[in-house]
Amino acid sequence: MRIAVTGSIATDHLMTFDGRFADSLLKEQLEKVSLSFLVGDLQIRRGGVGCNIAFGLGNLGLRPLLVGSAGEDFADYRSWLERHHVDCSGVRISQTQHTARFVCTTDAEQAQIASFYPGAMSEANQIELAPLGAQSPIDLVVISPNDPEAMLRHTEECRSRGIPFAADPSQQLAWADGPLIRQYVDGATYLFSNDYEAGLIESKTGWSAAEILAKVGMRVTTHGEKGVFIEVEGAETVHVPIVPATKLADPTGIGDAFRSGFLAGIAWGLTPERSAQVGATLATLVLETVGPQEYNLSRAAFLERFTGVYGASAAAEIEPHLVTFRP
Repeated sequence: MRIAVTGSIATDHLMTFDGRFADSLLKEQLEKVSLSFLVGDLQIRRGGVGCNIAFGLGNLGLRPLLVGSAGEDFADYRSWLERHHVDCSGVRISQTQHTARFVCTTDAEQAQIASFYPGAMSEANQIELAPLGAQSPIDLVVISPNDPEAMLRHTEECRSRGIPFAADPSQQLAWADGPLIRQYVDGATYLFSNDYEAGLIESKTGWSAAEILAKVGMRVTTHGEKGVFIEVEGAETVHVPIVPATKLADPTGIGDAFRSGFLAGIAWGLTPERSAQVGATLATLVLETVGPQEYNLSRAAFLERFTGVYGASAAAEIEPHLVTFRP
C-alpha cells in the first residue's frame, strides 16, 4: 500500500515552563494579554505534521511518500527522513523561503502555547499529486495540516481523481470557516481529530455528528485518557483504551504518531480496532520522549506494552508486521 503524506515540514523549537499558564491568565484581562514565561529548557527537534506521520510510517516498515514544501536548509532533514524509509521525492524546495518553524512552550500540566512560521510551506499549493503517482500509483493520501490552499487543492484533486484520502485538518480548524472545513472533510475515507477538534468541525460546519459520519468512510476520534473511538455509519462504535505512560516527557507529535500507527495497521491488513491499538501504543512512546521523532522502536518493549493493555492474542496479530523493529 503506497501512502502519500501531505503536510507541514518544519523544525520544532520546544521549551518547558515549570509553572502553569493558567496561573498567569486573568479571565477578565484576556483581551490585553502580554506575558513572558521563563523557560527552563530548549530542545530543537525535527518536526512538522507531514514529516512526523511519514517518519512513523517509515519506522513501521512502510515507505511513505512525503509531499510538501521546504527551504534549501532541508538537506540534513531530508537525509534523516530517507534513512528512516521516507521517500522525499515529493518535497518541493523553495528558492526564497526557509523551512517552516514551530515554536512551542509546554507547562507543568502539559498545556501548550505555540507559534508557527510557515515559510516555504506557503508554496505547497503549487504541488500536483498526479505526477507523483505516475510510475507507482498512490493508494491513500493523508491530508494533514499544511498551507490551507494546498490542503484544499490536494483534497479536491483526490476527489476528482478518485484517490482515497484521510482528512486530518486538526491545527487548521481554529481559523478555518465552515465552508472550507466542509470541503476538507466531505468524502474522506478517514476523518481524524481529537474530541475538541470534533466539536469544532460540528460547530463550524453546522453538520451534526450523524451528518458528518454519513459524509466520511470512518471517523477516528481521540479523547485523551479516555482512549480512541472509531465510528462507521450503521455500525457499533469501537472503543480502544490508551496505553498508560510511564512518564510525561512531551506531548508534541502524539497525535501524529497515532495516525502513523493506525494507517500502518490498515496497510498491514489489520482491523481498524487493531490498527488503533498500534497507533495508541506508538503515541504513548512519543509522549514519553522529548521530540516527535526521537523514539526508538524495540520489538520486545513494544509488544510488552501492547500486550499489557490489549492482550496476547492481539499482540500475536501485530508481531509478524514488526519487521523493522530492533530486538
